[in-house]
Amino acid sequence: MSLINKEVSDFNVQAFHNGEFRTVSKNDILGKWSVFFFYPADFTFVCPTELEDLANLYSEFKEAGCEVYSVSTDTHFVHKAWHDASESIKKIKYVMLGDPDHVLSKDFEVYIEGAGLAERGTFIVNPEGKIVSYEVSAGNVGRNAEELLRKLQASQFVAQYGDQVCPARWKPGSETLKPGIDLVGKL
Repeated sequence: MSLINKEVSDFNVQAFHNGEFRTVSKNDILGKWSVFFFYPADFTFVCPTELEDLANLYSEFKEAGCEVYSVSTDTHFVHKAWHDASESIKKIKYVMLGDPDHVLSKDFEVYIEGAGLAERGTFIVNPEGKIVSYEVSAGNVGRNAEELLRKLQASQFVAQYGDQVCPARWKPGSETLKPGIDLVGKL
C-alpha cells in the first residue's frame, strides 16, 4: 500500500537540537515543508555519512522553507552523546528526533519488527502534514542529500503549479511538462 497522501499521525517525541532537548509534535510540522530522514541507529557506519551529507545542505533546505528531522529509534540522550563524540555529527543543525517508543517509525512504516530499528526511509511531508514523496532503501545503501533536495523542490513546484509535472532530473528553472499538452501523442 502506498503512503502517498497519508497524513502523519499525531505525535509527541523528544529531540536534540542545537545543544538542547525539546519536544516536537505534529503541530510543529504543520504549515511548512518537512523532511523525515529515518536511519537505523546512532554510532553506526553508513548513518553518519548520510547525516553529514544532509547537514552540508541544510541551509538550502531551510532556504526552500523546509525543516529537516532525522529520526532513529535511539533516545534524544543518545543523539546528544553521538553529537558530542563525532566530528561529523557535530555539524548537524537540524532536529534529531528520538523514537525509542517507535511511534514515528511505525507510523511511517519503516519499523523493523524484532530489531527495534528503523529502515533508511526518507519522507517529504507537505505543509498539510501529508506525505508527498518517499523512498526506503536497504540498510547498507546510503542516500544522497542533493537528490533529496531536488525532490523537495520538485514537490514544492508541483504543489504550487498543479497543472505541470517535473520530468526526470528536473531542477528549479528547468522546463516542465503539461500533461494535457506535452503527453498527447507521445504515449
